[in-house]
Amino acid sequence: MANFTSKTYQMKREILTFSNKFSGKLPKPERKFMADMNYGMLASNSCLLTDIVDRLHEHSKKINSVDRLSRHLSKGTPKDALNAYLTNIKKWCPVHPVIHIDDSDVVKPDGYKFESLGLVRDGSESTSAKNVYKKGYHVTEATVLTNNNHPVSLFSEIHSSKEKSFTSTNDITFSAMERAAALFEKATFVMDRGYDDNKMFLKLDSMDQEYVIRLTAKRKLLYHNKWVFATELRNRRKGKVKLPLFYKGKKHEAYLSHVKVQITASRKDIYLVLVYGITDHPMMLATNKEIKSKNDVIKVAKLYFSRWRIEEYFRCKKQIFQFENFRVRKLKAINALNFYITLCMAFLAHLSMKPETNILKAAIIKTADPITERYFHFYWLCCFCNSNFYKHFCRGTLRPLRIQPKDSNL
Repeated sequence: MANFTSKTYQMKREILTFSNKFSGKLPKPERKFMADMNYGMLASNSCLLTDIVDRLHEHSKKINSVDRLSRHLSKGTPKDALNAYLTNIKKWCPVHPVIHIDDSDVVKPDGYKFESLGLVRDGSESTSAKNVYKKGYHVTEATVLTNNNHPVSLFSEIHSSKEKSFTSTNDITFSAMERAAALFEKATFVMDRGYDDNKMFLKLDSMDQEYVIRLTAKRKLLYHNKWVFATELRNRRKGKVKLPLFYKGKKHEAYLSHVKVQITASRKDIYLVLVYGITDHPMMLATNKEIKSKNDVIKVAKLYFSRWRIEEYFRCKKQIFQFENFRVRKLKAINALNFYITLCMAFLAHLSMKPETNILKAAIIKTADPITERYFHFYWLCCFCNSNFYKHFCRGTLRPLRIQPKDSNL
């Protein structure tokens, strides 16, 4: 048990030290609030304020502590904290990183008092044959891969078409692109079929960014001065470059091909990369990255298949932190809560990158029970959540450390 205790306190110090990196320019009450949110979420595996308060072990009444957290959330996301966060994650990433942009949903089927609650497609219940719509919010997320290929968020916004200031989902996506372009001079944007839109291609071209976007069956391309459907080009060719892949829990052998074309939007030369052998219909990827050899074709395909990491990011966010279980009602407060979940996710990524925490991570995984057979990028986090000393941590048998930003113990 002493071993569990020492590792518990080590983890607490890591959490609070990490929180202080972003709250240095904030007033003291805001610094304490940020530390409480990060510690409470990681200790409770929940974004529900009552669960967070349970882990703080404050002497005041529970309802008063919940009200305190609610008041801070209603102020929105602190700009200084957001800027400090973006500055820090830039240090974790390569000069020309890979950025994934995708949309998700937050479903609140029984909600009535939430601000600007709209209808969203429930991705967990919808199928290719039938779409299921429920009350909820849209989430636009942009994640960047760090130097060790771990996804961290650089843009996350919960929005609804019912908002008075709402213009379009494209505008929010453009905001994500602009933030990424401002943070990194050059990046490669990887997106799925939902972003096969002339506006997206034009926006990325205007910012001089590279991209890999999967095309839909409706897309037309200019090939040898003639407009043809991308599916027609797909059916004419066969894959010649072999690529072993692990996709959706199974090993596959993909076969790749490519052809130079022009897209409707900008009439600039791009490449159509075709991926055979993975899905029922071969995948069609549009990219403006230069292709001079078969290795370049393989790199483009691998960039697209790295998209699973943002899907995993959503899964971790919803399952581990119960993202859809929030109770705050105002969109400003909901987005602030989303920001603190983002900080918790970034903490887990940061911990995996620090060499000095390797012993701690090894102890966590050794103590934990196996939870899955397939590779999961947040696997060590799930091990941490299932380990005995983390359960001891969550039960509250040890009081949290109260470390202030300028404490000598740091």
